[in-house]
Amino acid sequence: MTAPRIEIDLDKIRDNTRWLVNRLAPRGISVTAVTKAVCGHPDIANAMLEGGAVGLADARITNVRRMRSAGITCPILMIRTPMLSQVEEVATICDASCNTETAVVTDLAKATLRRDSCHEIILMVEMGDKREGIMPEDLTDFALQVTRTPGARLHGIGANFACLADAAPTPEKMAALSSLADDTEAVCGPFIETVSGGSSANLSWALEDGPVGRINNLRIGEAILLGTDPVSGRPINGLHTDVFTLLAEVIETKIKSKPVPLKLSDPALSALSLMPRHHWITRSILAIGLQDTNPAGLVFPAAITLIGSTSDHIVVETTNCPLSIGSEVALQVNYSALVRAMAAPDVTKVVLRNKRQTDYAAAERNGRYPAFL
Repeated sequence: MTAPRIEIDLDKIRDNTRWLVNRLAPRGISVTAVTKAVCGHPDIANAMLEGGAVGLADARITNVRRMRSAGITCPILMIRTPMLSQVEEVATICDASCNTETAVVTDLAKATLRRDSCHEIILMVEMGDKREGIMPEDLTDFALQVTRTPGARLHGIGANFACLADAAPTPEKMAALSSLADDTEAVCGPFIETVSGGSSANLSWALEDGPVGRINNLRIGEAILLGTDPVSGRPINGLHTDVFTLLAEVIETKIKSKPVPLKLSDPALSALSLMPRHHWITRSILAIGLQDTNPAGLVFPAAITLIGSTSDHIVVETTNCPLSIGSEVALQVNYSALVRAMAAPDVTKVVLRNKRQTDYAAAERNGRYPAFL
């Protein structure tokens, strides 16, 4: 098959979504699945919806356009504050958007009125992440402006955590966001349908037994896609962590000398490239590089060590297992490596459809049955 490529297990995406939906539903929290890390890939989006997500969310209009073109009709939320240059299209193909600027809300409303419709607004509040957000003391005034703007409907409020400032949400922060929802309703009326508490970073809080207050929605991407907690980086028990596999082809394997740093008292001797003749290593080159992924975000097989990377090469060392030319190395990805690989035009995206049924059929032929069925 073509390399480099990233293989995507849709069964595991569906499983991860369903597990989170089932765990959060008794807490009164719905899941909006975030597709930005996978560039709005329609097959992945549909797997998330099949897993029980109430809608989708993305940060780029090109990704939303891709999903709409594929026939996805569910509610889609634009989670990055819309650009003024794109409000017409946002109003046309997104049901709702997260907002922090009155000028953007005004233009969205005008664009929506031209379609004889109404655009739903979620106001993002600054709760400590220091990225986007209305200051809490300004929220009620902003909300009043939205309620008085024809073509715009105040649908809810939301916040971000652990995106820029790496500050994890706390029960106190969640309680404060709930109070802001109450304060806004007291001024504007009973308009706050959604209180979107955050992202995958909120799961450690949301899955505990403490009160959730008014929080009734989370925007989840990383936990569904990678099965990990963005704050700690640790796997979340119950979720698959191997949804994506990045495969790279070996294009060179050589025995090369390994430099050994020597501490010499004489500067003249230190300048020499002195190297024991017996110190050799096996180095290989993979046909993938910085243009395709984030090498620092890859997990290599145990006997393979990352040495370095350039725009289109990754250099590795191997221990007692020289890699043959034309063979492939399977790599696991973290969030940054996934984002870059999914956006890279030279990385082929291969969707594994009905992999579970295929695995079962193969096992049945061999008289062995997978434990997950």
